[in-house]
Amino acid sequence: MVSCICTTSDNTDFKALVALLDADLRLRDGDEHAFYAQYNKTDAIKHVIVAYDGDVPVGCGAIKDYDADAMEVKRMYVTKDMRGHGIASAILKELENWAAELHYQKCILETGKKQPEAIALYLKNNYTIIPNYGQYTGIENSVCFEKRL
Repeated sequence: MVSCICTTSDNTDFKALVALLDADLRLRDGDEHAFYAQYNKTDAIKHVIVAYDGDVPVGCGAIKDYDADAMEVKRMYVTKDMRGHGIASAILKELENWAAELHYQKCILETGKKQPEAIALYLKNNYTIIPNYGQYTGIENSVCFEKRL
């Protein structure tokens, strides 16, 4: 059975999962990876979820302040062998609940067009495509989403 814990970006299991995520993104993004990597720093993130299958870390996600109304979802990842079991949706729900508890009105996020699994995940979880925001404005490979809490 999969369980989730609330932690911070100092968590060693989170760091190990992010290393796997970054390796995957390096392959998918190719020459664009350096652009995206600059916005995916994990130091000092206070709101992290790590999912475990028993005592094995199998997924993660985080939220960070974007503005007074929104938390930005970052660093969503599930290990390849555990995909298709609803873990990413469970992590996302935990993050949304946490954002709501902190009195935020919505979650926003960016993902890449080369990540069709991520796009499907967010659509399945009632996120709406919005115009690209902030540093992603005008970036052809980016898709931005929003969900009101």
